[in-house]
Amino acid sequence: MSKNLPFDEKKLREIAGKYPTPFHIYDEAGIRKTAKALNACFDWSENYINYFAVKATPNPYIMSILKEEGMGADASSLPELLLSEAAGLSGEQIMFTSNNTPPEEYKKAYELGAVINLDDISQIEVLHQTLGGKFPELISFRYNPGPDRVTDKGNVIGNPQDAKYGVTTEQLPEAYAKARSLGAKRFGLHTMVISNERKEEGHIQTAEMLFEMAVKLKQEKDIRIETVNFGGGLGIPYKPDEQPIDLDKLKEGIKNKYEEIVVKNGLEPIRIVTENGRFVTGPNGYLVTTVRSLKHTYHDFAGVDATMADLMRPGMYSAYHHLTVPGKEGTPTKPQRVTGSLCENNDIFTGPSDRLLPELAVGDLVVIHDTGAHGHAMGFNYNGKLRHSELLLKEDGSIQQIRRSETVADYFKTLDFPGLNSA
Repeated sequence: MSKNLPFDEKKLREIAGKYPTPFHIYDEAGIRKTAKALNACFDWSENYINYFAVKATPNPYIMSILKEEGMGADASSLPELLLSEAAGLSGEQIMFTSNNTPPEEYKKAYELGAVINLDDISQIEVLHQTLGGKFPELISFRYNPGPDRVTDKGNVIGNPQDAKYGVTTEQLPEAYAKARSLGAKRFGLHTMVISNERKEEGHIQTAEMLFEMAVKLKQEKDIRIETVNFGGGLGIPYKPDEQPIDLDKLKEGIKNKYEEIVVKNGLEPIRIVTENGRFVTGPNGYLVTTVRSLKHTYHDFAGVDATMADLMRPGMYSAYHHLTVPGKEGTPTKPQRVTGSLCENNDIFTGPSDRLLPELAVGDLVVIHDTGAHGHAMGFNYNGKLRHSELLLKEDGSIQQIRRSETVADYFKTLDFPGLNSA
């Protein structure tokens, strides 16, 4: 089975002629289309916003496109806050969700007017002291339901009870009461308990859990939750035969839970927000690389100019990413492994087994699909490998470089050692 590409071999070779491989390339039209579909899923909820998870694709050009589509930013560090600011976002367009947080990051989030989402009850006093006795009027807490929510083995972030994130069920009422005593007047509730989930039911269960907690907090502690954040977690089909999540079914399911729980208990309106990153940009990004060597030992290997430093998911998680060889679609296939040049045996884009691919030759372009999120962002410099460029395929078909490739000078820039500055 195959996956579609927003360019053909001729266009791709034209691009590679100007911008040498490897590079990540993002499809603007695809990103906008996905953003519109997500917004439509929650168009029944007043003032819905998706806080795009900056960690997925931390590039202000992409974030600016999403701002035009009505999205905000979910930031988890000072650089991600600065990227959000650079993209023109401010105030409650930014959600700051972090853990083990240094004070200077709280200060910047407060300065921007971001919604601060605390990960632990101990951070209430840390935030209060950091702000010199001030406290945000709007505060949110990340909820960890622990043993009350058990997920299956396919949930890559594991069961909530084993996670380092969030405030427990027992701690949550105390956290809101303490925040209120320090001056908080508006309250949000957040969770993130599933990741890359394509089954609608898991997300509907998350909505149900948060709506029920909002009712409990109001009835038992007179805490009025004005915003619930379902987190991210909407999955994408990495394999060609996998089905995407049904947004219409998801919309119906969450809306029904809202009416059954929130409306029935007189708590409307509660604003719904999300923080999806992978769902928005993941399917709309590609890693393009060139075959530069062939090796025939116990397996047939095609060595490409990209490495796990450009896309670590296959090596780190044995994650599947589909590969297309433009110009060889429909030709006979044979078992092969596509590998980089790192001194690591898991530097293989086809995972720990052979993949049926058209017979590869030196000079072939290989497109690795679904790298638009957690692809370039998770890059590294092991073995002195340099991180490569990011390109944008604009709606009019033109190409814009939105991040240049690193140079050897960049790599040595933080080293104060004689002889390296001129490298």
